[in-house]
Order: sequence, then C-alpha cells, then structure tokens
Amino acid sequence: MTSFTTPVQLRWTDLDAQGHVNNVTVADYMQQARAQFLVAGPARGLLDDGCVVVGHQIAYRRAINYSNDPLTVKLAVPELGAARFVIAYRLFQDDQLCVEARSVLCPFDFDKQRPQRLKRVERRFLAGYRHEVAPLSELEAPDLNGRGSALDVFSRWSDPDRYGHVNNVRFLDFVLAGRVDMTTRADPSMARVGMAGAPSAAQWFIARQDIDYLTQMEFRLAPYRVLTAPVRLGETSVVLASEIVDPDHGTIFARARVVLVYADAQGHKRPLPDSAREALTSQVI
Repeated sequence: MTSFTTPVQLRWTDLDAQGHVNNVTVADYMQQARAQFLVAGPARGLLDDGCVVVGHQIAYRRAINYSNDPLTVKLAVPELGAARFVIAYRLFQDDQLCVEARSVLCPFDFDKQRPQRLKRVERRFLAGYRHEVAPLSELEAPDLNGRGSALDVFSRWSDPDRYGHVNNVRFLDFVLAGRVDMTTRADPSMARVGMAGAPSAAQWFIARQDIDYLTQMEFRLAPYRVLTAPVRLGETSVVLASEIVDPDHGTIFARARVVLVYADAQGHKRPLPDSAREALTSQVI
C-alpha cells in the first residue's frame, strides 16, 4: 500500500513572534492535508456528513520557516476500524522532516449526537492507504481535577467550522493562551519573544503536543476556562497539562499535554533557568 502526498501552502500570517510557523498552525496544516486527502476520493462524504477529531499527537522535529513553496505532506492510514480510523502525517520542507503526527477520527452523526460506522465505500478508500507507521510514544499526565492556573478565554465568531462547533485547531489556541499565561505568571523570565521583558538571548519552543477532545464547544459570549499546570520537569524541558472547561458547570471539553523546551537564541537546548525551575517546581501536580 502507499501513502497520499499533497502540498499545503504557507501564509505569512502563520508565523509567530519567533519568526517561524506557530505550533498551533501545524495542526491547521494537518487539517488542510486531511481534507485534501478525503476529497480526493469517495471518502468526501465523511466531511459532508460529519467526522470529528478524537485526538491529535504532534511531534515537532524542526522549525518550519516561511516560504513561497508549499510544504509536502504525506498521509497514511495505520489503523482502520469499523467506526474510527487513524491518519498519520509527515510534513516536509525542502525535503527535511519537520513534523510527525497522528489524528484519531470518527464519523459522527451530529443530529443524533453519536458515532456512526464507516460506509463501505469509505472503508475501501481508506484501506487503499493502509500503511504501518511507528506509533508516537504516549505523553502521559494526570487529570487536573480543577487544579492549575486558570485563564478565562473567549471564543470568536470565526472559530466554528462547517459543523457549527469550535474547530479542533482553535482548541489549541486556547491551550497556548493558558500555557503562556501560566508560565509567565509563574516566572516573568519565561516571557516569550514579542512580550515586554522577554530575554533576547533565549526562547521557548514546543517539542510535542497531544490533545484529547471530549465534547464539542460552541461560540458563546460567556468565557471558557483553561487550567494549566506543570506535571514533570526535565533538564531542558517541562511537561504541562491543560484542560479546557466550563467555569460554571465543570464540563471538560479537552485535555492536552505539551513538552515545552528552553533554548538559546540559536535554538540549541539549554538547562532550564534556575528561576523558572524553582517557580515551576512549586506548582507541579
């Protein structure tokens, strides 16, 4: 069996303050490649009828820089069940592997609010791209159960997708906002490039990001809340856990885990600063 290869164009607005493509935007590239894959054959009905993302695992191997040339994305289907399937991605820029990722997807009946089985024609199409891909290791973290630093976040009118719910990529925007808020409040020296007081000779980047989607979010005027806490510290990195919740009813919409790495201005890993280590250690769950 073979993989599916498709180009994905970059936009200037994809860049963050550090001058490379933002980690959240990578999930958008995955989504674009996934849509191009599904509409290329008879599985287009999955997009028309309903297909939800159950979870993502994203491993960032090297930074993606802006270019007029598109990325090359290779997709395969390492797992195929009756009512769910996995898409594996490899994103390349100038023949260099930049990202490896996996998404768990499920056909979904939004009227009945329940999963549904793949149609025979959809299974046949996906089976044509069955390909063994080494799984990514599990990035484990405890449930926060209401603990952690809290940040209220607001959905935007542009956040919902064609199904009328906040798109899966936008969840990662909320997780990012909570992560930056929590770390910079814990230690101001963790300010990112572009923020007041940010150290000019250091940067923080994401090496890994996983998210599990538990229920749908809708556009509303009332805020959602992101809880974020450190769960494990290494020599050069920290693992953070996040939950997106309803502050009034306690509903958990998603759980995420991130590996945040400290580096010098050239991108070389460096030991966590003493002030950051002390501040984060005091909040470990």
